Amino acid sequence: MTQGHHSSPNAQVAHGAGQSLWQACIDQLAQELPEQQFNTWIKPLTAQVADDFSKATIFVANRFKLDWVRAQYAGRISALLEKIYGQSIHTELALTPRENIARTYVSPAIAAFEAAPDLGQAAEEAAANGLRNRLNTALTFDTLVEGTANRMARAAAMHVATMPGHLYNPLFIYGGVGLGKTHLMHAVGNKLLVDRPDAKVLYIHAEQFVSDVVKAYQRKTFDEFKERYHSLDLLLIDDVQFFANKDRTQEEFFNAFEALLAKKSHIVMTSDTYPKGLADIHERLVSRFDSGLTVAIEPPELEMRVAILINKARAEGTEMPEEVAFFVAKNVRSNVRELEGALRKILAYSRFNQKDISIQLAREALRDLLSIQNRQISVENIQKTVADYYKIKVADMYSKKRPASIARPRQIAMYLAKELTQKSLPEIGELFGGRDHTTVLHAVRKISAERQQLTELNQQLHVLEQTLKG
Repeated sequence: MTQGHHSSPNAQVAHGAGQSLWQACIDQLAQELPEQQFNTWIKPLTAQVADDFSKATIFVANRFKLDWVRAQYAGRISALLEKIYGQSIHTELALTPRENIARTYVSPAIAAFEAAPDLGQAAEEAAANGLRNRLNTALTFDTLVEGTANRMARAAAMHVATMPGHLYNPLFIYGGVGLGKTHLMHAVGNKLLVDRPDAKVLYIHAEQFVSDVVKAYQRKTFDEFKERYHSLDLLLIDDVQFFANKDRTQEEFFNAFEALLAKKSHIVMTSDTYPKGLADIHERLVSRFDSGLTVAIEPPELEMRVAILINKARAEGTEMPEEVAFFVAKNVRSNVRELEGALRKILAYSRFNQKDISIQLAREALRDLLSIQNRQISVENIQKTVADYYKIKVADMYSKKRPASIARPRQIAMYLAKELTQKSLPEIGELFGGRDHTTVLHAVRKISAERQQLTELNQQLHVLEQTLKG
């Protein structure tokens, strides 16, 4: 209590009850969390509970820790407070007031990690690390919607996060744009830091690595460069296809790669293609990329797209009716980023027009997107795109010729026609030179089954789908 203020006995009782509630929450978290996690992130927190228990404000020492606590623990803390109290309590996070500290200038980097006095050195280092590791704390395994499209990649990433340096090193994740590769990498880094706050983790885009190599070369600071990259516990590097034709960068990355593997550090990479499909990358680097586990992320299937829309709408504080989610998911097929864009349009349209979200509203909000899509993806367009890709004539699509060099692309075009248009099997057969619908069904089943087993075919289909969807 501040001197000169005398609070009433009732207020003191309420304050004591509020602190008891907070202590009960802390005690429960101490049982649930590993000791190091608890001591680093939860123990330093303080809380102020309103006299009427309508609100609990939790104070965190600095901005980095506040973002981390919000991403990792806020939901659980809020749920525990409500469970212990037995009624709804609004929970919010705030920075610890620092009125009693002289207003001297401190650099933003130092200010951002002024640690609470009872934090250990490891936690201080973790906070400093957080300023440099470039991780987005909102991208966790909890916020990633799981489905058959990403199940294997997610399981492998989770394994790496919990047991880095063991299996699947390096982990190489590939797939088209906007399918969640970057999200998975951040999730690995965030999970490792929860378990080991003192771990040296770095997430970068491949272009940043190229830039760092150029700077080190210009300034003759390769010792510092090596110290930075070779000392990591976990390196997360996005879009390694950007290393193409950059010999010095590839050489430095090869050296970093070898140094990290030798000290049992883990490397996770992403690319738009599988390792052997990378162009203009040294063979020895490609063989290293391929030496751990290579796993694909597919475009999300319908049910997964529906779940993503409902979850993301909920995160924005809006409930999206399931039938609307199905309507949007059926019409927006290519990737998660496009789904998020569609959702943003619908939410903005709904708020601007003050109308509830419905299929009709979604149709109006996405009018441009739907008309572009309907205009672009026709069976004729698919036939032309596939013919161009496999270097055959469009006429071969509906001719009676049977050599494998023609029959295979034709089957792929039939498969894509079934996947990407609303046409029935007989209609597709008709457009492929009057073929029977059973021929189309055979092609669809064959390509669908082979896609699961043949990495190269799967990658070719990815490219064709992305091209057709623009």
